[in-house]
Amino acid sequence: QVQLVESGGGLVQAGDSLRLSCAASGRTFSTYAMGWFRQAPGKEREFVAAITSSGAYTFYSDSVKGRFTISRDNAKNTAYLQMNSLKPEDTAVYHCGSTSKYMSVRTAANYDYWGQGTQVTVSS
Repeated sequence: QVQLVESGGGLVQAGDSLRLSCAASGRTFSTYAMGWFRQAPGKEREFVAAITSSGAYTFYSDSVKGRFTISRDNAKNTAYLQMNSLKPEDTAVYHCGSTSKYMSVRTAANYDYWGQGTQVTVSS
């Protein structure tokens, strides 16, 4: 069992930055790939970014590439999402997930555990 807890969301203006954190329980954090997804009201959960277990490879959606950076600190059992140049369309609840499956990290169904989410609201 893995427990994930997100933090760092808030209300910001367009162009501002936020850093989200995802703290994981357990001793096997370094064996999981981690991903960030977001869900706006009335929309499906959308892939944002993912990082492999070692941190060697990262993946981004086209909508955030160049603005967001995913990272992880396996010594602290924590994954991060640095979000720069935020836009109103980035407004959503952001969830982190973990997966041990050797399948696409861009697909929410491939994740084993999820956090409760943190709200990010970007005003224009």
